[in-house]
Amino acid sequence: MTLHGHSLIAGEATPGTSGSAFGINPATNEQLEPAYSLISEKQLQEATAAAEDAFGSFSALDPEEHARFLDAIAENIEAVGEELVERASLETGLGLDRLRGERARTTGQLRLFANVVRQGDFRGVRIDPALPGRTPLPRADIRQRQIPLGPVAVFGASNFPLAFSVAGGDTASAFAAGCPVIVKAHNAHPGTAELVGQAITKAVKDLGLHPGVFSLVYGSGSSIGQALVADPAIKAVGFTGSRAGGTALMRTAAARPEPIPVYAEMSSINPVYVFPGALEGSEEDIKALAKQYIGSVTGSSGQLCTSPGLVFVPAGEAGERFATAVTGEVTPLHGQTMLTGGIATAWQHGYDALEAAPDVEILGRGTEGPGQNAPAPAVFGADLDVFINNPILHEEVFGAASLVVRYKGIEDLIEATAKLEGQLTASLHLTEADYATAAPLIPTLERKVGRIIINAWPTGVEVGHAMVHGGPFPATSDAKTTSVGTLAIDRFLRPVAYQNFPEELCPAALKDANPWNVNRLVDGQPQPAGQG
Repeated sequence: MTLHGHSLIAGEATPGTSGSAFGINPATNEQLEPAYSLISEKQLQEATAAAEDAFGSFSALDPEEHARFLDAIAENIEAVGEELVERASLETGLGLDRLRGERARTTGQLRLFANVVRQGDFRGVRIDPALPGRTPLPRADIRQRQIPLGPVAVFGASNFPLAFSVAGGDTASAFAAGCPVIVKAHNAHPGTAELVGQAITKAVKDLGLHPGVFSLVYGSGSSIGQALVADPAIKAVGFTGSRAGGTALMRTAAARPEPIPVYAEMSSINPVYVFPGALEGSEEDIKALAKQYIGSVTGSSGQLCTSPGLVFVPAGEAGERFATAVTGEVTPLHGQTMLTGGIATAWQHGYDALEAAPDVEILGRGTEGPGQNAPAPAVFGADLDVFINNPILHEEVFGAASLVVRYKGIEDLIEATAKLEGQLTASLHLTEADYATAAPLIPTLERKVGRIIINAWPTGVEVGHAMVHGGPFPATSDAKTTSVGTLAIDRFLRPVAYQNFPEELCPAALKDANPWNVNRLVDGQPQPAGQG
């Protein structure tokens, strides 16, 4: 496919009028062609106006046509072929195998949401039939459904150029809800964004949808990004990135005459709790656990929002055996290219802060990788009282760095956990002999995280119906939501009740005949699809 270097506004390649920017190969710091023109705020308004115009028809699509649109996007992305993963690898430094897996995740979640649309449960249909003879007062006929909020702004993520970017989970769930989407491309992978944007634009055109259903725009986050969130046509925001970026968008959204929700996934250190039983095995067993830990810390150069930045281990001989095994695993490793020079610099600042922290030791460090922006992975160690009393040790270091903290008992773990900020995940490594000890920690974890994991590592997020990829602030801006899995659709919906509506005026999902064949709750009782 040809890269034009322009925004895609309502189906048209639109040259920007506010300068240009290049993608950069982070392994060499070389510019990648073509230059990408950046749009003005006036041009952005063309995209938001088109999205507003598209909302009426797109939000009313029948389920099959709606689902076909999501399926078509997946097919078009696959049709781009190796060109997509090769360009993404050039722009991000992520390997081809990792990106092929990410492409599969991207198309898989689009098809998952197509099935959600076909099933229709997200519409949340509830019907309380009229009870004219009820005493002392009759009951009116009241029907409820979930409707889409309106046009949604999505911000591409630096660390997932496919699965959390142009056609990623935020876009897929917003489309599935019936919301037009305007994506602010991440300037670190503009070519990847355009290739995926072209695939979505083709699906819009081939199915004869209003072209304003989708736009892809290039511009500065501090100007175009903020203007996008402030635009009155936008009714919700999906964001994955830094805490500073997410909170800046939250402030803009809250300051609007009509405030809107910002669903931001931001920072997390994903604590891991190793209980004594998990360290009672052989040296080989402990080495295997340490290897898994380091693999989770260093995968994708540690640039995963679920990377384990904090591990609690028992003080004493067992914990020291684990620490020694960790040293042995991390020391031979070479750094991997990070996403951008700026991210590598931020990682170095985080490393320097840990290295300079009082009573913090370095357990092991690898060597720098070849090329640019490939710092050596590192693991630090500290006692629990040092961790509790130093806020610097609670901060995320985005990249391949982690901290091992020694604890004495379950009371230590509960105290430390209570002082943590909100997290995406917490992981417990234990045996049956540890269950009684670990049980008192669970209620504290429930208040702090969105996903609790037993005997596995937090990296690797399954896209399904039960997944929660969220958590209390600052893991996300809204702990009631998830950005991964089918529940993500709820972020872009709101309930509306219809009282005493004649059949002729009822939306399709609420009609007595149930023409969209959706599951409904009638007078508080489930009415499966097919039962009118």
